Amino acid sequence: MKSKIYSYMLYAAFALPLGIVGSGLLTSCSDFLDKEKGNEMTEEQTFSDWENLKAYHLDGYNYLRHGALKVYDGSDWAGQGSWMDAATDLAMCSYSAGGVRRSFNVGNYYSSYGATELINTWEHYYRAIRKMNTTIARIESVPKPTAENSLASYETDKKNYTAEAKFLRGYFYWELFLRYGPVPYIKDRLDPEKGAEELSREYKDRPSVQEFIANVMEDLDEKTVEANLLDNMTNDDRAGRITKGMACGLRARILLYLASPRYAGDNEFTQKFGKSGVTWQQAADAQWNFIKTYGTGKSYSLEANYEDAILKTVYTGNKEVIFWRNEPAVGWGSIYLDVPTAEGGRGGNCPTQNLVDMYDMADGTSPFTSYDATGAPAYNGNYLNVSSIVNSESGYNDASPVTGRDPRLAYTVLYNGEEWGTKVLEIFDGGADNAVGDANATKTGYYMRKYVPQQIFNTTQHIGTASRNWIFMRYAEILLNYCEALNEVDYNQNKFTIASYLDMIRRRAGITGSISSRLSKDLNTQEAMRNFIHKERNVELAMEDHRSWDVRRWGVAEEALARPIIGVTVTKDNVYTRKQAQTRVFYPRMYCYPIPQTEVWKTEIENNPGW
Repeated sequence: MKSKIYSYMLYAAFALPLGIVGSGLLTSCSDFLDKEKGNEMTEEQTFSDWENLKAYHLDGYNYLRHGALKVYDGSDWAGQGSWMDAATDLAMCSYSAGGVRRSFNVGNYYSSYGATELINTWEHYYRAIRKMNTTIARIESVPKPTAENSLASYETDKKNYTAEAKFLRGYFYWELFLRYGPVPYIKDRLDPEKGAEELSREYKDRPSVQEFIANVMEDLDEKTVEANLLDNMTNDDRAGRITKGMACGLRARILLYLASPRYAGDNEFTQKFGKSGVTWQQAADAQWNFIKTYGTGKSYSLEANYEDAILKTVYTGNKEVIFWRNEPAVGWGSIYLDVPTAEGGRGGNCPTQNLVDMYDMADGTSPFTSYDATGAPAYNGNYLNVSSIVNSESGYNDASPVTGRDPRLAYTVLYNGEEWGTKVLEIFDGGADNAVGDANATKTGYYMRKYVPQQIFNTTQHIGTASRNWIFMRYAEILLNYCEALNEVDYNQNKFTIASYLDMIRRRAGITGSISSRLSKDLNTQEAMRNFIHKERNVELAMEDHRSWDVRRWGVAEEALARPIIGVTVTKDNVYTRKQAQTRVFYPRMYCYPIPQTEVWKTEIENNPGW
């Protein structure tokens, strides 16, 4: 008798959920297995009608995770409302129930409080991959549509849906790779009649990095996939669908990651899974290919205003966003976890002084004398007294650390005395937003502005709505990727090109000084430029779910994620004093998540080093 216990990885590869989505694209995170019985369809019903197939395929977009609250899995927000940046030195979750406080921050990667990210991610993406495999396997057998308008675009749509399914499969596998390393790359709808034991033997072996990435790149191939995707869509009913630019941009990002020390250097990971074999020149070429093909105003460019780059939608002309999760307008229920407490929120994802320290002054000078490979000031172990590393020429004052800074700080971080919502923020000790005994009040002395549209709560009734589409990739990242790769290829040869692209990003934000003027001063070596570029990524892309993966690929996660979290105490007359807000731990094994233990038990797949 065949065993009925299958690992989720294997089950997801061959099982077909019943039911299809009959409504619009990306309006919920509905799971087919949770559909009411009246909405269920058999496999044959689903794939006997073109419109059913279309709805089935488009539902796959719901598996793109929303980074603001990560993902809703039907029972709870991932990490109990925590952002991934609260698992890094850029932010801290203010309320004790925040999942990362009881999992990532204390080194408990098996904790139920962070399970939706640390453990359920495995099931989530293999479930998504199952859908992609099914679309690819069945689309050719689905009868042609009978409606004249659908029939006219049938051949094009068929190629497009297949290409979309391959792109999404590659993206989902890449997301698994970031967390778990190389995992079995299943492209087939497996036959359950084989039985669990045979399936487990066939798919428990872990591929090398090169074998795994070869499959990802095949799913993102320029000629067979990118060529059959849509052009950049903004103002029609296809906006939010996968486009040619997304495929090109994702390939470029992946090559940058694979050229980084974690995947191309000598370490425990590459000893286990092999080196990527990707060079910095290949990574640079990939970024330039995107810039010349889709950038420089062709399809994508920097928005004139930094805040617009985040909150302005593609429907209103945002040319910077490349890849995003398309969603309807959200209201108070989607943001209250990250709103200052006096406004009725729970505090949520509070930026740290660690992040604030990374911003330059508005005139382009650095407030500190040097930076380390994590992109943070070289504290030299003294986090609470930075007087010895302050750049005296910058005008920086540690008693007023938000004064005269890079304008991106004010678009990312809320601080004491700002007008926000219907009130003036009182984050001083004992103030309305930092009341004595308020367990949810910020522990860092700051609240988050980025990704929180003010118009939602610009009345005391909190009845406003606003768009807040989660951004996976925007053009500023491509430019930063290009700078990073060029610096690693040859600093001396490329330093002026690097400076020009960094200035493009910084001047958009409102910084007046130029990087080129610093090439003979504090940015006069490859190492100094490397650390500065790392810092610029932290500043430009803060709260966009990059930091956790950047410090891992750079091989500096132990330095970045185990350092003390710095906050500030603010007086009523706006004098700031540093304090230690939280201690963190990070051990080498935490570079990868543990493969869920139930999966290891069922399949005997080898877990990651140290787990």
